[in-house]
Amino acid sequence: MRPYQYFVFSLAALLLVGCATVKYNTLEKIGIHKRDLLVGNVEDTRDAQKEAQEQFKDALEKFGSLVKIEDTDLKKAYERLSDEYEDSADAAEEVSDQIDDVEEVAGDLFEEWAEEINSYSDANLKRDSQSKLRDTQARYREMLGSMKEAEASMQPVLATLRDNVLYLKHNLNAQAIGSLQTTFSDLQGDINVLINRMNQSIERSNEFIRTMQ
Repeated sequence: MRPYQYFVFSLAALLLVGCATVKYNTLEKIGIHKRDLLVGNVEDTRDAQKEAQEQFKDALEKFGSLVKIEDTDLKKAYERLSDEYEDSADAAEEVSDQIDDVEEVAGDLFEEWAEEINSYSDANLKRDSQSKLRDTQARYREMLGSMKEAEASMQPVLATLRDNVLYLKHNLNAQAIGSLQTTFSDLQGDINVLINRMNQSIERSNEFIRTMQ
């Protein structure tokens, strides 16, 4: 993102905490419309998903290294796994927050678009705008559905990480490592599913961005 774009979207983020009408009017005065905000939010969600992918990959790698080493320092193992869980939970929360922002701005954009269609006096222009709105909404629903699938895929991974952190916290012994080993393959499978769904979501996001620019 270019410096100017970064500035205007940072400004937009600050204004989002205020009244919806005021924030949109203020942004439109400096040339930032709901369409621009939606594209920016989709980009932010895509980037958050990429970061979450890397975090979950890192968590899997750390988890695997802990359960495969026989003389693992159990206290350090717990601390490392706990850190990975916290980082993963933060990454997941960021993705969810960004998706919420996308939904909010998209809803406002489509509502405004539908209302303004009724203002057309030219029937041909009105039909064309209606068609474009339907097409944009269809692409948006497809993209959002993919985002939601990826978001939901994070929960089984977080649950497994959390369960193992808690178990290791209260069972700092060799038997605990053995129990973690039994869940590693399931965790690996869940993370692979998550990464694939995030890749699909990122692809849908890029497609949507291209059609909106």
